[in-house]
Amino acid sequence: MSDGQEKGSKAFDPMETFRGMRDAYLDAMAKTMVEAVNTEAYAQATGAMLEGTLAVTAPFREAMEKSLANTLQQLSLPSRQEVAALAERFTNIEMRLDDMDAKLDRIEAILCGEEEGEPLGEGSEDAAASLAEGAVQSPAAAGGPQARRKAVRRRRMRQRSAGNTRK
Repeated sequence: MSDGQEKGSKAFDPMETFRGMRDAYLDAMAKTMVEAVNTEAYAQATGAMLEGTLAVTAPFREAMEKSLANTLQQLSLPSRQEVAALAERFTNIEMRLDDMDAKLDRIEAILCGEEEGEPLGEGSEDAAASLAEGAVQSPAAAGGPQARRKAVRRRRMRQRSAGNTRK
């Protein structure tokens, strides 16, 4: 081996100078582009270009949406808006059912206390009046989860017995 290679020196690379020039060029361009992009003029130009693109593509997008809506209708499939409307309606129904369930649990708690021979006390008329006015109390306050499970079992038993008498 030669003395230059034995001492740990690198072999001559003719492309090294080109790589250095490339790196310097890329650094300079990056700095220039960052400065250009951070200006108000660039933001306005980009905004105008985007608005123009949206204005040009709007008729195509509307035609595509109409075509898709017609296709979905012909295939008897719901559109995104119809599914969203149904989801909203189901949520409202579920909330109303939860409110009614809480009211029924409260009424049942009052009636069960009366049926078991426990005196309801002087506030029972007030409780009945608040139920009549639509005041909702949480199911936990009406007896907790165990009372709710018992109420559900009683309702199911009543429904079964009512179903047997109809036949």
